Amino acid sequence: MSRIAYVNGRYLPQRDAAVNIEDRGYQFADGIYEVVHVYKGRFIDEDRHLGRLERSLREIALPMPMPRASLVKVLHEVVRRNRIREGLLYMQVTRGVARRDHAFPEKPIPPALVVTVRRVPPYPKSIEGWGGAAITHPDLRWARRDIKSTALLPNVLARQAAREQGATEAVLYEPDGTITEGAATSFWIVDKDGTLCTRQLGEQILPGCTRGALIALMEEEGIAFREGPYTLDDVRAAREAFISSATSFVKPMLKIDGKPVGDGRAGPVTRKLFDLFARHVKGLPNAA
Repeated sequence: MSRIAYVNGRYLPQRDAAVNIEDRGYQFADGIYEVVHVYKGRFIDEDRHLGRLERSLREIALPMPMPRASLVKVLHEVVRRNRIREGLLYMQVTRGVARRDHAFPEKPIPPALVVTVRRVPPYPKSIEGWGGAAITHPDLRWARRDIKSTALLPNVLARQAAREQGATEAVLYEPDGTITEGAATSFWIVDKDGTLCTRQLGEQILPGCTRGALIALMEEEGIAFREGPYTLDDVRAAREAFISSATSFVKPMLKIDGKPVGDGRAGPVTRKLFDLFARHVKGLPNAA
């Protein structure tokens, strides 16, 4: 069955989907995107993703392409038409089609909306075999990393550098050695003193939806953590490290820059959080 995409009001085979070459998303990366995990037809952390979409659009003065309720109907229809039970839903909103000029179009034009979905392997049943490796890499992105912009070239280059070194993620750091996040994930460590740490929110990092959901779960469970700055040296001395995102969930990083993290296995904190988030994805109550 051909995959079905939604493009500016039309559902059509993805092989026939196209946008105008003067779409500002193509010309300037003048747009915002979101990726949502679909589990058994349910959108995981739907409100968080749609809320972040709305916030990112506001930050670049781009209106929603339609009311939220209408957008949700479109998203579900794309999933239904593709008969997806477990997959990744991608949505992208750009400033639309206009004569190429850096400033916003003088006359209002309708935002452009593209939605696609694809199947992914089943949610991991166990943390065993789910781990990966990371490299550290300079953070070369623009200053407003809290906006989920489609301008991802620095992220692409960092991920490519990771791939070339046999790793799955690049952990980004600022010139002073302070860690920001992964190239496409939030990054966490359990430091040498046993404290679970992740970077605090701000313009330096994206407010990850999985990150936010995981923090809410930890607060419910009384699991202590610290949001604040930490450095490359802290990462190198860490007992545990893991990434979180809509595609990685909670994924241990077993090596960083070719060296084992801790004993090179998923640690107890990461295991507990993997299990906690798995229950969240499956809609199960937290374990007593």
